[in-house]
Amino acid sequence: MALSLPTPAAPSAASPAQTQAHRRWREGQAAAQREHWPQAAFDFEQAFQLHDDSAYGLAAAHAFIKAGRSDVAVQRTQGLRRARPGLTLAYTLESHAWLERGQPAQAVACLLALPADAPRDAAHWVSLGVALQRCHRHDEAIVAFMQALALKMDDGVVHFRLGMSFKDKGLKAEAAECVRTALLLGLDTSELSARAQLLFLEREACRWPQAREEMARLRAGVQAAPDDAAVETGPFPHAVLVDDPLEVLKVARLYARHVASRIAPLPRRAAKAHDGRLRIGYLSADFHQHATSQLMAQMLECHDRRRFEVTLFSAGADDGSAMRARIAAAAEHFEDLRGLTPAAMAQRIRARQVDILVDVKGATHGTLMPVTAHRPAPLQVSWLGFPGSSGADEVDYLIGDAVVTPLAHAAHFSEKLAQMPVCYQPNDARRARPQPSRRSDWGAPEGALLLCAFHQSYKISEEVFDRWCALLHAVPGAVLWLLRWNANVQASLEAAARARGIGPERLCFAPMLPLDQHLSRLACADLYLDAWPCNAHTTAGEALWVGVPVVTLIGPTFAQRVAASLLQAVALPELVCDSTAAYDATVQALCGDAARRQRLREHLLAQRDGGALFDGARFARDLEALYERMWARAVAGLPPEHLPAEPA
Repeated sequence: MALSLPTPAAPSAASPAQTQAHRRWREGQAAAQREHWPQAAFDFEQAFQLHDDSAYGLAAAHAFIKAGRSDVAVQRTQGLRRARPGLTLAYTLESHAWLERGQPAQAVACLLALPADAPRDAAHWVSLGVALQRCHRHDEAIVAFMQALALKMDDGVVHFRLGMSFKDKGLKAEAAECVRTALLLGLDTSELSARAQLLFLEREACRWPQAREEMARLRAGVQAAPDDAAVETGPFPHAVLVDDPLEVLKVARLYARHVASRIAPLPRRAAKAHDGRLRIGYLSADFHQHATSQLMAQMLECHDRRRFEVTLFSAGADDGSAMRARIAAAAEHFEDLRGLTPAAMAQRIRARQVDILVDVKGATHGTLMPVTAHRPAPLQVSWLGFPGSSGADEVDYLIGDAVVTPLAHAAHFSEKLAQMPVCYQPNDARRARPQPSRRSDWGAPEGALLLCAFHQSYKISEEVFDRWCALLHAVPGAVLWLLRWNANVQASLEAAARARGIGPERLCFAPMLPLDQHLSRLACADLYLDAWPCNAHTTAGEALWVGVPVVTLIGPTFAQRVAASLLQAVALPELVCDSTAAYDATVQALCGDAARRQRLREHLLAQRDGGALFDGARFARDLEALYERMWARAVAGLPPEHLPAEPA
């Protein structure tokens, strides 16, 4: 919600200081209109020093926040609060400054300190809702947003924010209705991004008719956008839900231009040969208990510190987990960037003189693309976190492999392709091994053929579910094992199964569990059924780790080629299908052949101890060789070029 700042009182003819203050305020207004925020902050602050009018102080605080000086803004607002305890806008602005500093708990405390008799406008309630949301206090955030809407019901952005709290509570259908209302009220330049979010929510709730309608609206909007525009879009929903790779790339490019249009890049630092080790930086907000860290951990531990100086740049929360501690210990340097602006993060990276910056977040939730848009490193690389192209001119390479990023697909990517020789996905051979257990320990039937499909619910399209139900009809003794990913998914899928002649007893729903328990439970499955156009990624690797064969359908996008890459890496290409008919036939053949399933399980368990996919040390050597090839071209003055796979 845009804040409405008060206008200072007109100057009195008998007060030269007030007249001079008002002149400085007008100069600050002119600077603010040009978005010259440091100058505006200086002018407003000078006006406040000349004449103690809270309007000048509030304008100064607002400009300091805009200028990236939230620390000074806090000092100014706290001074205003002490002098005028009932000045609501001072509390609101201070909360914004705390949020800019990445300290939402302080923002909440500030807003709750407003005296009970002070007026609370919509901006106050919205600010409180946002701060509570950042603290993951979603029940309270929902109350705050409701209070804001009671004062201003037609604010589309507040309806959208309300939906995001419902989303994070697992109430995907309720969240979708909030976003739909927001779109009806209007979201201006954020419309395509919100449409992507609405489509994703409908898919998470498995409300397929609504998802079809939203998919059509979203794709029409994307197709209508000029190819060279800068537009706030939804790269992740497109990458995982749309099977047209050129359309996926267009959305990525639109979003990358939108990000780049909002920053001023640092002066370009050229790649130059230097004494000492090659300096690698990994940038992410997921260096805690997260799939990205689970995959990367052993690879980071195996980096050759004699030749590579590795820094992790962490913009995410410290969750206190064992994984956070392990990841932090795996790198030579761990820089906590949480709470910094993208520009300040880029300056920290530049100060480390990183040679190659690897963005392992991409256009996922909490994206750090505004940091890479500042171009803090001579070479910048996208890897692992996002299943597709960044679309960004400032990203030189995308790390893939011959399956997920074949050179024949180069036109699907804005970056040059750098191929790993085995698989682009690292795996951790030091992770927990599954403990022996019975299916009944996990609420699954003992005697049935257990077909596991532990997918996030957005991956389960109507087409995919049709195929799975057809397989249940073809294999009467089989049970489909699914994740209870959110509050809506079980009722939606049971209703969809009944509509296809499958009773609810043929579906078994599993709750979310910690990783070690999840792996032990997963090992009880007979087969893992993949989805499309977005495959299982981390979970496919986990299924292979615990000895469960994965049957996948390969397609044209990165997201639909990941499981195929993993299966190639464990020498099981026969489980990669190129049509739904082949997928059905492969699954049915395996369902009817217990001896073959056992041989596949034994093969996978042997791969765990000696196969290339689970060799973190080998992965580190291969990745390091790829970095050296990139760097050699750069220091020779050559532009980035495709780097086909070759062994280290």
